[in-house]
Amino acid sequence: MNKYFKNIDKQIESNKGKNIFLDANELNLKFIDDTVTAIMHMDNISADTEKVLIDYAAARAIEAFCRMNQYYTFSGPAKNELRKIYADLFKSIKSKNKPPETISKEHYQNLKLWLQKANPFSEKIYAHAGREIKPTVCHEYSVEIQPNVLRIDTRELMQPVLDIGCGKKANLVRFLCSQGIEAYGIDRFTFTENNLTSSDWLEFHYGTEKWGTIISNLGFSNHFNHHNLREDGNYIVYAQKYMEILKSLKAGGSFHYAPDLPFIELYLDKRQFQINKYDIGGFDFKASVVKRVSPGIR
Repeated sequence: MNKYFKNIDKQIESNKGKNIFLDANELNLKFIDDTVTAIMHMDNISADTEKVLIDYAAARAIEAFCRMNQYYTFSGPAKNELRKIYADLFKSIKSKNKPPETISKEHYQNLKLWLQKANPFSEKIYAHAGREIKPTVCHEYSVEIQPNVLRIDTRELMQPVLDIGCGKKANLVRFLCSQGIEAYGIDRFTFTENNLTSSDWLEFHYGTEKWGTIISNLGFSNHFNHHNLREDGNYIVYAQKYMEILKSLKAGGSFHYAPDLPFIELYLDKRQFQINKYDIGGFDFKASVVKRVSPGIR
C-alpha cells in the first residue's frame, strides 16, 4: 500500500506549478515513469485497496490545487465528482484497453473540466497564463505573530478554542495545547491528531454555544472578503457561515480574526455582540474581536 501512496505523492509533485488550463497540444502534464510502471501491475490490487487509493489520490489532488490557489473551494458534491474521476482512472488502468499516454491525456482533461466547474474563476485567471504558474498561497504563521495580531491573551482565553484554517502544521493549536489549553483546529489538509480535523470551513458544523474562543488569522475572513469582491463570489454562503460561527460561541466567548469585515459587522445585533477593532502595523486592514455578550435571543 505504501508504495502506491508514495507513487501518488511523486506523481502529484511532478506536476507542481504546471498550468492545467493550457491547450491540449501545449499541456505538459503527464504520467511519470514510476506511474507508468505502477499501471502495469495495478490489476493485482484488491477492491478495498483500490478504494483507499482513490480516496487518497482525490484528497492529495485537492491539497495540491489548494496549494496552487488558496481561494479554490470544493464542495461535497465536487469532492465526490473528483473521486469518480479517479475511480474512472483506475478502471481505465485496469482494463488495459488504452496506452498510458492516452489514459494520462484523458485524465488531465477530466481534471481540467472538473476544476472549471468547481471554480469557474480559475479559467479566467489561468487560461492565458504560461506553462508554469505562480501559486497564490497562504502561509504558516508563527505562534509569536498570531497572538499579537489577533489580540489573544493565553492567560484569559475562554475554552475550548477552535482555530479555523489552522494550517498543515497547526502551529498555534499545538502551542495552546502545550500551555494546557483545550484547543482544536480545522483545515483542508490531512491530519492524524484527534484534535485536528480535515474539513472545509464552509462544511464544518460549528455547533451552538459550544466554543469559548474561535480564531482565524488571514483565513476565513480573508476568503470572505475575496468572495465579497468577486462577481461570482460565494458571499451569501460565507455570510451564513459567519453567523453560524458567531452563534457557536458561548456567552462571553469571542471570535478573533483578521482582516476585519466591516461590510457585515455593521449589521450585527449589538444586544448580542460587542465588536472591538485593532490596528495592525503596516496594513490597511484591522483585526476584529467579536464577543458574544449574551446567548441568542429566542
